Amino acid sequence: MDTWNVNEMMKVYFIAGTQDTGAEALPSIVEAACRGGITCFQFREKGAGSLQTDKEKVEMALILKRICHHHNVPFFINDDVELALASEADGLHIGQEDEAASIVRSKIGPMLLGVSAYTLSEAGRAASDGADYIGVGPMFQTSSKADAKEAVGPERIRMMRQEGIHLPITAIGGITKAHLPSIQQAGADGVSIISAISRADSPEAEARALLHTWDQLTM
Repeated sequence: MDTWNVNEMMKVYFIAGTQDTGAEALPSIVEAACRGGITCFQFREKGAGSLQTDKEKVEMALILKRICHHHNVPFFINDDVELALASEADGLHIGQEDEAASIVRSKIGPMLLGVSAYTLSEAGRAASDGADYIGVGPMFQTSSKADAKEAVGPERIRMMRQEGIHLPITAIGGITKAHLPSIQQAGADGVSIISAISRADSPEAEARALLHTWDQLTM
């Protein structure tokens, strides 16, 4: 397994599954996003329109991992421990509704682990349970996740930093390029993007613009 720089991975973290793009289009969209400079990719396969069988999910995961690794982009799985292990992913991201991070950590060994954190207490627990980073949001209202909570805004990240949360943070939820300055100023290490890339006319150009903007903010 490659050794990844988790802080660098957070910059432009692309999340998508077949429910966002269609099964035929997903590999080409991930390929384009990788060319554009995404710093991490998470295969999130859930909801209406997603692949249903384990065999289909593993086959797609292996295709996407091969694309990511060709571009030196770490490959993550969302929520599914078995799929992460079967595809030998670089990492796994879990939510608060899934198994406790401490239990998941015992199952996945040295694989990188990300945890969604909505509150300060959730962020603290993720840190103590062995998470490598946390995803905080939703920053803004989003249509990409049917079960999304009420938006918390960049202020939630600022509060976590002020209260001593030092883990790398990726902001998620309804984010566009215009939001990057406020998110960076709040203390995030980067942004997680679904629809702004997956629905873009040019996923490559959008990924490149997001990375360029983020890098300019952090210079």
